[in-house]
Amino acid sequence: MKKLILTFAMGLLLAAPSYASAQINLFACEPEWAALAEEIGGDKIKAYAATHAKQDPHHIRARPSLIAKIRNADIVLCSGGGLEEGWLPLLLQKAAAELQPSQVGYLMASDFVPLLEKPKHLDRSLGHLHATGNPHVHTNPHNILRVAKELTKRLKTIDFTNAPHYQSRYEGFSRRWNAAITKWETQAAPLKGKQVITHHRSFSYLLDWLGLKLVDTLEPKPGVPPTSSQLESLLGKARNTKSFALLRTPYEPSKPSGWLSAKSDITAIVLPYTIGGSEKASNLFDLFDETIKRLVSTHNAKP
Repeated sequence: MKKLILTFAMGLLLAAPSYASAQINLFACEPEWAALAEEIGGDKIKAYAATHAKQDPHHIRARPSLIAKIRNADIVLCSGGGLEEGWLPLLLQKAAAELQPSQVGYLMASDFVPLLEKPKHLDRSLGHLHATGNPHVHTNPHNILRVAKELTKRLKTIDFTNAPHYQSRYEGFSRRWNAAITKWETQAAPLKGKQVITHHRSFSYLLDWLGLKLVDTLEPKPGVPPTSSQLESLLGKARNTKSFALLRTPYEPSKPSGWLSAKSDITAIVLPYTIGGSEKASNLFDLFDETIKRLVSTHNAKP
């Protein structure tokens, strides 16, 4: 009888999921979250990014390859806030129960940071507004740290055997990240109060963090491409302000900002926005290094 009980107990142990030697599979909607997962998880994490820097995360097709990836995931990490509303729900229909909303394997960054630009009312005529606020939260490094804290908590729950590993890596990342934030804020101090124009509200959290002022966006409404008349109207405003830069992401079209730059003599620059947005933006630290460098050098080049 004792032998039977022992055999049964051993069977349960062998059947139970264990991550002691295997890797956690993390499905990230955007490259920045895959990079963060690797910072916290190290060799215990295998992170997959569903999008890359040249893709608009609003508009992705829920293709079979993504379905296969999310089916094998232990945790899903995305920006949330409606950014992936056109494709993530379709993928989650094929995902495990542990990855559904309110479950430990479902982590949306926007749920753990203070959101900006919450609309007072929703109306289709106002463009593609997100009901809970602006979802491009990762462009403020303080938000990265908030998400890192929650991600660590989730990983420790899912893979409790390696909890000390995740906690140690989070603490190390937190120390290095806070030191980097101090450096970036010192470097960007001359930008405070300066004015910029953006293509979309992709950099609202970056501007808020650095104290930059948004004059206007090239899009007349969120998600609506600028027309010739809109650009002509914006030209007058651009000439009358002291904006030093027109900002866009790598996935946004270059023609509108290029036209306005040529007419107004305001420098058009592409900020990396996410991992892979430029050759040098290969990790989270390099992403912000390159972003601050481009902003400061553009500002300093102005007479």
